[in-house]
Amino acid sequence: MSTSQKHRNFVAEPMGEKSVKCLAGIGEALGQRLENQGFQKASAVLGQYLVLNKDEGMFKEWLSDTCQANSKQSSDCHTCLREWSDAFL
Repeated sequence: MSTSQKHRNFVAEPMGEKSVKCLAGIGEALGQRLENQGFQKASAVLGQYLVLNKDEGMFKEWLSDTCQANSKQSSDCHTCLREWSDAFL
């Protein structure tokens, strides 16, 4: 499976204070919707991923409900967070 440069950049280093818009699959529009829902940082989205026990289906549904992410966007974001957490947690 190929990944985007954005995905590779995100997974390559600790999260720190990265914006939610740094997550693979999350662009300006979805990022703004997430920020409006109180998720300004990628770490907040990671927290939600962990609260959902890293469950792919539940996370994708949450992302769709929260910011209207389509299936590709939510899949890209899930894969990004899964790979990041495998590397750093």
